[in-house]
Amino acid sequence: MDTKGLETLLAVALVAALAPVIVAALPGPRIPQVVILILAGIVIGPHVLGLADTSSVRLIANVGLGFLFLLAGYELDPLLLREHAGKLAIGGWFISAALSVGAVAVLVSVGFVRDFVPIALALTTTALGTLLPILHDNDMLAGRFGPYVLAAGAVGELFPIVAIALFLTHRAEFIAVASIVAVGIVAILLMILPRILSASALQAIVRQGRRATAQTTLRWSIVLLLVLLVAAANFGLDVVLGAMLAGMVLRSWTRRMGVDVSPLEEKLDAVGYGVFIPVFFVSSGMTLDIKSIADNPLRLLTFFVLLLVVRGLPSLVVYRHTLPRRQRIEMTFITATTMPLLIALTEIGLSDGVMIPSNAAALVGAGVLSVLVYPAIAVALARRGRAAMAQPGTAAIGLGMAGGGAVGAARAAGEASIARESGAADDLGTVPAE
Repeated sequence: MDTKGLETLLAVALVAALAPVIVAALPGPRIPQVVILILAGIVIGPHVLGLADTSSVRLIANVGLGFLFLLAGYELDPLLLREHAGKLAIGGWFISAALSVGAVAVLVSVGFVRDFVPIALALTTTALGTLLPILHDNDMLAGRFGPYVLAAGAVGELFPIVAIALFLTHRAEFIAVASIVAVGIVAILLMILPRILSASALQAIVRQGRRATAQTTLRWSIVLLLVLLVAAANFGLDVVLGAMLAGMVLRSWTRRMGVDVSPLEEKLDAVGYGVFIPVFFVSSGMTLDIKSIADNPLRLLTFFVLLLVVRGLPSLVVYRHTLPRRQRIEMTFITATTMPLLIALTEIGLSDGVMIPSNAAALVGAGVLSVLVYPAIAVALARRGRAAMAQPGTAAIGLGMAGGGAVGAARAAGEASIARESGAADDLGTVPAE
C-alpha cells in the first residue's frame, strides 16, 4: 500500500472536512469555502509544512476539476446564449478580449511579461463553477438577475476553453480545429443517444435505479464525464472542454428523460462538492509557489486589478439598459472572479514552455485573491440592496429566494426565458434610460 499517498489523502480529506467548520466559526462576512481549501492546501503543501505530496492526489484532483466544469456545463442551457442574456454576455466577453489584448500588449512592451497568449486568455475568464455555491448560499441566482449571471459566467468559461484548445497547443491551427470538432461530434452523438434508444425503457431504468443501491443514473453520469475527459485528452485538448461538454450532454439527457431528476442533481452536488472538488482546490493550494509571489508581489496585484478592469468593468456598459446600477456593479465583481481556468491555463502554459513560473504563480494567486475579495463585495452589495428594498415603500425586484442545491438553484434561475424583456427597473423601481 502507498503509505505516503494515503497520508496525503488523509490530510486533504481532513482539510475538506474542517473547511465548513472554520467558515462557520469565523466572525464577520462569510468567507467562501474554496478560499479556506486553497489556503489550507498552501499550509500542508510542499512549500510550507510539507505534509502532503501533490502527485499522490493528482488523479483525484483532475476528476474534481472535471466535476467542477461538469456542474458548470450542466447549468449552461445553449438556448440561453441565443436570448438577450446570452447575446449581452457574448458581447461583453469580446469587449473583455479586446481590452485584454491591449493590456497584455502593454505589459509585453515594457518587459513585464512575455507569455502573451495564456495571460491574455486568463484575463477573460470567469469562475462560474466556483461562484455557483457562493451565489446560491446568498440567494443571488433567482429572479431576472440569475439568467444574466449564468450567461456571463458560462461565456466566461466556454469561450476561453475553446480558445485554449485553439491557441495553446503545438499543433497546427487546422489540427486544433479538427480536434475540437471531433470532440464536439462525440458530444452531439451522446446528446442524440436518448432519441435512438427507447424513451420508455430509459425512463424505467432511471426510475428503478436512481434511489436504489445500484445508483444507475449517478454511475452513468460519471461514465459520461470520464468518456468525454478521455476523448478530450486523446485529441490533445484540455480536459476542461470535455468536462463542460459532459455537463451539457447530461443536461440534454435529463431534459429528454421526462422524469424527476432532482435526486440525480442532489447526488451530483454531494459527490462533486462533497468528495472530488474539495480535493482539486486543496491540491491547487499545494502547488501554489508562495516564495515566487513573495519575491514579486507586484505581479499578483497587477493581475488582480486587471481581472477587474478587463473582465469586470465591461459589465457596467453592456448591461446599462438591462440591469439596475447596483446589479451592474454586482455583475462587475462577479464576472471578475476567476480561479479554476487560471490553474488550467498556467499548467498548460508551463508544460508548453510559453509561461514563466513567476507569472504562473502570480496568476493563480490573483485568482485566489479574486475569489476571496470580489464575490464578498458583490454579496455585500446584494444584501444592502435587499435591506433597502425591505424598507416600507420600496419594491423587491428580482431577489426571489433560491432553494435546493447549487445545481438546483442555478437551474431554477435559468429556466425562464428572458428574450422578450426589454428593460429593467433601477434601484428605485424606474426603468433605465435607453
